[in-house]
Amino acid sequence: MVDPEFSPDASLSHDESFVATSHRGLTYPLGGRVPAVGEAVAIAPGVDWVRIPMTGPLDHINCWLLDDGETTTIVDTGLNVDPSVAAWRALFAAEPLATRPPGRVLCTHFHPDHTGLAGWLARRFDARIWMTRGEWLTIRVLTADAHDDVPDEQIAFWRAAGWDEAQIDAAFGKGFGRMRRMIAPLPLGYRRIVDGERIAIGDATWQVVVGSGHCPEHACLWNAADGVLIAGDQVLPRISSNVSLGVSEPEADPLGDWLASIDRLMDLPADLLVLPAHGEPFTGLHIRLAALRDEHLKRLDILHAHLTEPRRAVDCFGRMFRRKIEGDMLGLASGETLAHLRRLEVEGRAVREDRDGVWWYRAAR
Repeated sequence: MVDPEFSPDASLSHDESFVATSHRGLTYPLGGRVPAVGEAVAIAPGVDWVRIPMTGPLDHINCWLLDDGETTTIVDTGLNVDPSVAAWRALFAAEPLATRPPGRVLCTHFHPDHTGLAGWLARRFDARIWMTRGEWLTIRVLTADAHDDVPDEQIAFWRAAGWDEAQIDAAFGKGFGRMRRMIAPLPLGYRRIVDGERIAIGDATWQVVVGSGHCPEHACLWNAADGVLIAGDQVLPRISSNVSLGVSEPEADPLGDWLASIDRLMDLPADLLVLPAHGEPFTGLHIRLAALRDEHLKRLDILHAHLTEPRRAVDCFGRMFRRKIEGDMLGLASGETLAHLRRLEVEGRAVREDRDGVWWYRAAR
């Protein structure tokens, strides 16, 4: 799970060279066409594509309007920031929302760019939020636990990754309450969705397909009849979702979860139209999944070869990434590197030693 304090505005890198991935072999049916602010573009039967601008490096999130008869189901929302709010206000005055107002808000996962305006939309239209339990409980805990003082456990986690005192002081100065500022207040209740559940939305049936690794219980939506997959951050065409080890569950294996999720998604048809949260709709699901899987497997082998002597997470950045890691990228890079080192531990290829609160990894075989 991504630690939200590692990145104030997103859980992904906007730079394709942060974690190199290949999008060769994909087809983009709309070419370079993207919706303008306040515009809804029909992309599939009963599905309109809207692009919500955001502050920060990601620039935008793709959201989806599903025809639900007299109402509309909104999938994902954007951040609780002025540009995102203004874009939704413009959409309210245009079709389809002008005549089919939101009836429910479905969030693929807890990250602020996907849930930031869920509470605002739910209150404005008396709509229920739909999420998996793992994502709902995570966002409720993180918003409730936001405060100015950085917990000692978080500082210890940074130190374990190999951060020096200047880096820790810089992160400490930013506090621990940024998550709450990015998300409009949420209601107390929600509607739980589960893996395999079939949801009737208008004339269509969408099956929930849950993935993990980028977050605890990410919900994709698969319309088998029309050949459409709303993929959220689980499958992106040009950037790689951040897969991080975080302070909240330091013994987890998020990369193992991510790789297992790729195997599950490989069982879906190869020719689906994939609707990602960032980038453009594409076809070539299996090609993209294989590229994402192979990149992580390659990184594991590179890291393993680098552990001929004990290394900290920060000592491995040069093997993981193509650019210098600094500023806000330090947290994302640490989480991603620790997830790979943890995976090597689980596979029995590395061992970890705690030396005065700093984690040192070496090859086991």
